[in-house]
Amino acid sequence: MQPTGQDISIHFQTELENPADIELVVVLPTFRRPDHLIKTLKTIVSQRPDVACATVVVENDPDASAGAEAAKAFFLEHRSDSTVIVAHRRGHSHACNAGLETALDLYPNLRALAVIYDDAVAAPEWLDGLIAVQEGHGADIVGGPQLPVFEDPDGQKWKHHPIFSPHYDATGPVPRLYSAGNVLITRAVLDAMPRPFLNPALNFVGVSDGDFFNRCRAKGFSFAWAAEAWVAETVPPEHTTASWIRARSLEQGAISTLLEHQRDATFTGRLRTLGKSMALLAASLPLGLKLWAKTGLATASLYHFHVAIGRLTASIGFAGEQFRSAGES
Repeated sequence: MQPTGQDISIHFQTELENPADIELVVVLPTFRRPDHLIKTLKTIVSQRPDVACATVVVENDPDASAGAEAAKAFFLEHRSDSTVIVAHRRGHSHACNAGLETALDLYPNLRALAVIYDDAVAAPEWLDGLIAVQEGHGADIVGGPQLPVFEDPDGQKWKHHPIFSPHYDATGPVPRLYSAGNVLITRAVLDAMPRPFLNPALNFVGVSDGDFFNRCRAKGFSFAWAAEAWVAETVPPEHTTASWIRARSLEQGAISTLLEHQRDATFTGRLRTLGKSMALLAASLPLGLKLWAKTGLATASLYHFHVAIGRLTASIGFAGEQFRSAGES
């Protein structure tokens, strides 16, 4: 990966403690959700971890900066160690990278940082829960549930669909994480991983997070899950339609294929990925019936089928791109 070269500017900053005393930073990327951003911030400043903590809000809409202005107004009324920055290059990867890099630059004795998105609110003891699991299991990276809160009351029926269900149920070590929307990352990881942390070439939601965690795993870093350290994620009505669920399932399948190709783009690796996709397609009927029985959702029975089709579509697209590249060389 090449350096992003992105511009980062400080929009607002308050200091109550010496920056050298800050050991924990909460990074909060935001894009065009100023009202919900305030809800998120209220749950962050109410946290009372045992270590000195600061908040870095990352505005990723430099043209309007509604989020930056909302955060500034909030911090003027709720005094705390805080920084509001503007990431002038748009995109999920750029926003997260800007937040992580700013936290490291401003707080030299940072021990860990947590990430939460602007469509979520944190549990009352969110940070304590993440820290306790990190210390208890000696994990390098700790994730927690992103529990859905449906704006449309009829959307509640989707609660147990795999699209909205946490990846793990129990607290303890886990093999990997998939999303940075509720995560604690230790300083050891940040010092060891090359910058930019999230690959800008994978600048669409889901892929850059998973790719970063895959690369952390390849370096030998360990993961854990904190079941009690949840955040509640607001789900808009348009994300509870059958068509959106189907599209998201296909996207999840495509994302998993792209991440596997990132890990191993050799011919053998591509064959292995294709084999996994075919196996999932073959098993999608019994898996779908089991999921239907578990969730009570008839439409959930198609989840594994759609994921398999998404995987196969991405594999074919990747193979086609490889073929075109070979023909041009």
